[in-house]
Order: sequence, then structure tokens, then C-alpha cells
Amino acid sequence: MNSTPRGSRLNIAIFGKRNAGKSSLINALTGQNIALVSDAPGTTTDPVYKAMELLPLGPIELIDTAGIDDEGKLGELRVKRSMQVLNQSDMVLLVVDATEGVSIYEHRLLNMVREKKIPAVLVFNKSDLIDREVKVDSDIPFVTVSSKTREGINELKRVIVENAPADWCEETILGDIVSPRDTVVLVVPVDLEAPKGRLILPQVQTIRDVLDHDAYAVVTKEDEYLNVLKNLKKKPALVITDSQVFRQVAKDTPSDIPLTSFSILFARYKGDLDTMIDGTKAIDSLRPGDSILIMETCTHHPIGDDIGRVKIPKWLNRHVGGELHYDYLAGRDMPNDYNLKRYKLIIHCGACMINRREMLYRISRAVDAGVPIVNYGVIIAYLNGILNRVTRPFYNMDNRALKV
Repeated sequence: MNSTPRGSRLNIAIFGKRNAGKSSLINALTGQNIALVSDAPGTTTDPVYKAMELLPLGPIELIDTAGIDDEGKLGELRVKRSMQVLNQSDMVLLVVDATEGVSIYEHRLLNMVREKKIPAVLVFNKSDLIDREVKVDSDIPFVTVSSKTREGINELKRVIVENAPADWCEETILGDIVSPRDTVVLVVPVDLEAPKGRLILPQVQTIRDVLDHDAYAVVTKEDEYLNVLKNLKKKPALVITDSQVFRQVAKDTPSDIPLTSFSILFARYKGDLDTMIDGTKAIDSLRPGDSILIMETCTHHPIGDDIGRVKIPKWLNRHVGGELHYDYLAGRDMPNDYNLKRYKLIIHCGACMINRREMLYRISRAVDAGVPIVNYGVIIAYLNGILNRVTRPFYNMDNRALKV
């Protein structure tokens, strides 16, 4: 928990043909022998992630991918897996072998990058093997480097910083709704699925965001919450609770104190709260036997009354008045060909393990398929009849969700 989680780092994906020098470039950028380098084509198979700091951007995640020109049945699968990385990429480095130049493969990828509106940099590698100046007729910025001699690496870092998304580091969980010296109370049940001695990731990140904005974080378990309120000298500016104890905390919180949950905070921070709220309109039209997809971004082992596998299905079945059919899709990769249209509703986790771009991609997939989507906190609040109350802190005068 001492390092920045992957979902909060600037994700920079490195693409290119086999043997263009993608892995060597990662080693040159990090100053370490992180990625396996070989003259044999196709050394990199699955995407490889490497975290580092790049000032002044801060924490970034470099993603090494398989060659975009890979061949054969396995090669096609590697390319397909690499292309899925685009859905989480905040920025792309397209590595070109300077001795060969730009081919149809690079042009295809550039078209995809433009379509997805991802900032990109062309990196002409192996400059030590050519004796001419590289010229490019493109709107994409480019840099000439040698991963072997490290020539041009500092220039590449500068270009990355200059072309990184301007707003990626401005995201905040609650910095736009609390002020310095405000008190924020966080109600944190001890989660059986959190490793002993730790809190779960959204709780840790929210506490840090409170401190980053010079507010005061008061953390308590649900059974001590009333005592905490009684002992505070002034009302808290905000109460944030784990969604699993929504009903109890909502009952104990005076109506003039703003209340929300970690999961609803993350629906806004990582995705689109408006779309999630709109998704609740489908809940009352559900009928027993309808298919529901529950999506999680991590692959934890469910323990006891798991929120996604046990509690939400139980509460939703009770609301509908019969058994619904549930499918589960867990992990970071959402297959591009996964058929969403067969579902009446998608229920997504808080998305703490992925970045905002990937979560917005998932939401867009649901919207394109015409399937309503909510997340854990939104549906739990709806089923408890308190959705309007717990989303009120995020709305301005035109009644739309404030964006970060």
C-alpha cells in the first residue's frame, strides 16, 4: 500500500513490430534490465507492466506489448491481446525500427490511436545503425533514439511529458467537494477480504485524497460511528461509508450532513456517475430469470458474504421477487467480442484496479450494446431507497454530476 496503485498511474503502452526494440526501450527508459531482450522475434507474448516515476508527471506505468506484426494462430492471439491494451492506454509510444521505416502495421495502429483519441509519440529506435536524418510526414510527434547507446532517451522523456494528457493528474476523488480544515468521517467496516493489517484500496486512496486537500480524516468502524459524531465539535463536511453498511449509516446520519459511499465516489472518479444513475431505471423492470452480468476488475478469491457474488444478488433477488441469472466476468481484460446484449443489467465493481480510461471504455461498451450499467455503490443505494441522498454531494445547480 506504500506505492501508487496501477489504476492511478499514467498508463503508457509501447507498441511496435517484432524486434523494433520495444523491450530495449523500456530498459533504457527505466535504467534497468526489466524486460527480456532477444534477437529472436516474438520474445514478448503477454503485456508486461513496469511502474516508474517520470518527473514532473509522477507515477507512470509502462506496458510492453507483443509485436503488432506477429504471425500464426498464437501470433494473432498475441496481437489481439495487445490491442486490448489500447482500451486502458492514456498514451502510446509507437516504436519503429529506424532501419526499416514506417510500414502498414504502424499506419494501422496510428489510425486506431487517432480513432480512440489517445496521445501518441513515434519513437524511431536503433538510430545507432543509420547514418541519415529521420524525416516524418505526420501530425504525430516523433523522436529518434538508440536504446543501445541511450542517445535520445532524455529527449524522449521530455516529449512524453509535453504530450501527456493535460488533465490526467488533475483527477481527484473528493477534492472538489471538501475544503481545507473540513472534517471527513470515513466509516470502514473490517473487510474479511482485505489482508490482515490493511484496508481495501478505495479506502486508502480516499484517506490520502482527504489529506492531500488539507482536510481531516476521521476513520471509524460502523459500531463506533455514533460516538464519533457525538464527540466531534462541529458537523463533518462529509460522511463516507462502505456500501455494505449503507442502511445503518444512513439511519444514523442526520439529514443535514452530506453522505455518500466509497463506491459512489469511485463511480465518479473512475467513470461516469450520470450513466450509472441512469442505469438504475432498469432495475424495477427486471423479472425473475433475467440475465445479469457482474463485472469485477480484480480476481480475488470470494470469502463468506462476498459483496458481488453473494450480497448484491441476494438483495436484488429480493427486490425483484425471484431468482435472477448471474454471470461473472472478472479480471482486467474485457474481451472485445464479449456479447453484452444478452444482459438486462450490468453491475460493475468500484474499478479501483483499473484507470479511468479503461472504465470509460467498459461503460461505452455497455452503452453501445444498449445495456444499462450501474456499480456496486449505486445499486446498493438504490435498493435501500437512498440514492438521491447519497449522490446529492456531487451535483451542481444544473443537477448534473460534477466532473473531476
